[in-house]
Order: sequence, then structure tokens, then C-alpha cells
Amino acid sequence: MASLSSCHMLTFLALAAKARFVVDRYTDHAVGHMEKDDQGRFAVARVGLAPVIAFAGDAPTAEELAELHHKAHDRCFIANSVKTHVTVEPHPSQAGEPAADR
Repeated sequence: MASLSSCHMLTFLALAAKARFVVDRYTDHAVGHMEKDDQGRFAVARVGLAPVIAFAGDAPTAEELAELHHKAHDRCFIANSVKTHVTVEPHPSQAGEPAADR
């Protein structure tokens, strides 16, 4: 979970910087769900990422933010390497207010 979260964050930060958005703070609370696989063995079957991001200056629109997360997930080499289903559900931070640790 930590590797998936870190990979998503680093990829997101690179994409945001390329788009000229300045990230002030990024926190995430990744949650993993253990389930039995087809052979009846327990495995981490699903991971949910819940990033909260605060921007300095101009923030992306909701559509731009969603696209940044989509591209970050698509380009994260760890997400592309595991069988685990990964979802990203970003939580907005309030303008001028630092993102809360989750």
C-alpha cells in the first residue's frame, strides 16, 4: 500500500509540476483490503488511495485534477505491476487551508 501510494504521489507531483501547478502539501491515507484469491489464499486484493492536496497559487480545476490523477495512476509503474485493484478517490482541500493529515 505504501509503495502504491508513494508511486502515485511521485508520478502526480511530476505531472503537476510539468503542468505548472505548485503542490504545497500532499497527504494520503491508503487502505488495503485482504481477500481470498482464486486458490483460497489471502492477498491484498484492493487498495484505495485517498490523496488530499493543497496547491500554492493557482489550483487545477476539478477536471484538470481528475486528469492528473488518472494519468498518475496510468503511469505508475507499481500500479502497472500488481494484480491488486487500485482506486484513487482524491479529497479536496479548502483553499488557503493546509490539507489535513488523514
